[in-house]
Amino acid sequence: MPAKSRTDINKERGHLVVKRNDLIQKSRHQLSLQEQKIMLYLISRIKPDDANFMEQVFTIQEFCRFCGMDETNGKNYSDIKDAIGKLLSRFIWVKQDDGSETSLRWIDKATINKFSGIIRLKLDEGLKPFLLLLTDHYTICEIRHILAMTSKYSIRLYELLRSYVYKGHVTFDIAELKRLLDAENYKLNGHFKVEVLDTALPEINKYTDITITYSFRKEGRRYSHVCFDVGRKETFDRFVAGHDVNQAIDSR
Repeated sequence: MPAKSRTDINKERGHLVVKRNDLIQKSRHQLSLQEQKIMLYLISRIKPDDANFMEQVFTIQEFCRFCGMDETNGKNYSDIKDAIGKLLSRFIWVKQDDGSETSLRWIDKATINKFSGIIRLKLDEGLKPFLLLLTDHYTICEIRHILAMTSKYSIRLYELLRSYVYKGHVTFDIAELKRLLDAENYKLNGHFKVEVLDTALPEINKYTDITITYSFRKEGRRYSHVCFDVGRKETFDRFVAGHDVNQAIDSR
């Protein structure tokens, strides 16, 4: 496969990730930072008129350049292969209206060639209703906004809040938000605040198309909810965010 130019890579960073809101707002998963970026990269390659998932073919070098990873790192092959292997064994749980949860796989099959560096991946068929030919109740964002993020919580919280930006604000029960972010290991709210919210907030505000602030709300003597104010950035501020993303990932 011929190597892509920097211009082509920058163009791909502007590709859109389109997901049905149920997949964002009613799901929980345990994907690492690397695994989330692989999945979002695959979703960004879906064409608007695709009725079925196509096998996506790209090289390790291409993916590393896209994400701003060191192309000369000798561990890239093993690290990416390991991440793909974990994706093959992971499930996403989507809550249904009756309170039950349905499990869906991320990837149907994968092939990776150590000598050519070519990767072949195909999304699982169970994801089709959440990713293909969507006409309502979906969220769109440019994949570039997540590329400079260094925390798995930043990506997940960004997607979640981006799906509610039309409201301007959204409130979550703390326990439910921890569940949605796969952060239930932070039992103390102070640790959750520092390690999750205060880590994600500056990355979201710097690199994405939205701005967020948050506060805690009490019920009785205990903090029970997190309240977010979410706003869209103006055109110039979105341009600055895109520049910051490119600068951050290209300097790594």
